[in-house]
Amino acid sequence: MTALAPETTSAMLLRRLRSPAAWADTVDVFAILTAASLPWSTSLAAIFNAALLVCMVPFLDVRAFLEFLKRPICLAPIALVLLALAGTLWSDVAWGARLYAVNPTAKLLVLPVLLYHFERSSRGHHVFIAFLVSCALLSVVSWLVAFYPGLSLKPDFEHGIFVKNYINQSQEFTLCAVALAYPTVLLVREKRYWLAGLLVAISLSFLANMAFVVVSRTALVTVPIMLAVFAVLHLKWRSILLIAAALCAISLLAWQTSSALRDKVETFSSQYRLYKEQGVKTSVGLRLEFWRKSLGFFAEAPIKGHGTGSTRRLFELAATGSRNLASSEVIGNPHNQTLYVAVQWGAIGVVILYAMWLLHLLLFRGDGLGNWIGLLVVVQNVFTSVFNSHLFDFHEGWMYVIGVGVAGGMVLRAQRTGRAVGKAVPDA
Repeated sequence: MTALAPETTSAMLLRRLRSPAAWADTVDVFAILTAASLPWSTSLAAIFNAALLVCMVPFLDVRAFLEFLKRPICLAPIALVLLALAGTLWSDVAWGARLYAVNPTAKLLVLPVLLYHFERSSRGHHVFIAFLVSCALLSVVSWLVAFYPGLSLKPDFEHGIFVKNYINQSQEFTLCAVALAYPTVLLVREKRYWLAGLLVAISLSFLANMAFVVVSRTALVTVPIMLAVFAVLHLKWRSILLIAAALCAISLLAWQTSSALRDKVETFSSQYRLYKEQGVKTSVGLRLEFWRKSLGFFAEAPIKGHGTGSTRRLFELAATGSRNLASSEVIGNPHNQTLYVAVQWGAIGVVILYAMWLLHLLLFRGDGLGNWIGLLVVVQNVFTSVFNSHLFDFHEGWMYVIGVGVAGGMVLRAQRTGRAVGKAVPDA
């Protein structure tokens, strides 16, 4: 018998290029790389995401994809982007400013793509594991930077911040710390105590970093809400009371031992007093000023808003007082997601925004790891968007798109195949 000739490298590459499965695997890889790079670099995350979209094209079933886009969970984010584009027609600012203001919404177009792909892929959990591991490494580096500030890559030093900023880092650590609660409970029920203990240790390491290194005020507000959602959905009342007592004890200990935590909480009242009594530009005061003026702008054009990119121009016209006063501040982002939408696109935009959040919440009604992560991502975005425009910020916006897109795809896949949405700790 004659031996079969070994396949040449070029022949193997050609075969892979013609294989839809190979392209699908490549999309999975780039999704994992996007999630892993997000805590560290905006540029890398954007590059990997662009590569993901390019690799979708060769094997995309256009008819099936267009049919998939008719689902309400896809139509809502697309509608918000289309509204932003339409809003350029009635805005009265320069066209450059109008088109620039459309850009933050564009990431929402990737959400239906991820939903579609991960309904067909079995590697959704790998994306979340990559994000968790990446954040855990960042937590270690954050501790190192806290003790050795020279290690920071930030030109303007922030305590415990290696890259980006404390708001982004707190968002990541909060999501990871609370997300681990669900698989931990499942592992305890399965009597896999060592693995459950490891997840508890990782979760506590995130919380310890926020207590003793750096934390955002937004995280301080949203952590209890996210934990309450978990407790109500997945624990019995006796367990809720025991865990609540333990958390109170831990919180009191952290309060007594962490001056950074006490200082952060104290800023709420001190900054509010400075703003109310003297009109000073404090972080809390500026937000209150932005919200007050934005409500006035919304009242002027309640149905369709002032148009895309109009926010900064409106604040310029409303600025008063000397430069050290909050009333003089000019900004294009009112630091509230609802007001961000309402000022530019009025009640029409707010209805679409809330419909999108509600549809995505309803998608994750069931039990399982995919449902839990997706639900948590939406809940975090909804409540942090009271204090920031996180859906349209780069970092937090991509956390939403990736989290909802991948977890939603996992849920849709489970519904289609009739399998569980995810294990406590999925197999590799």
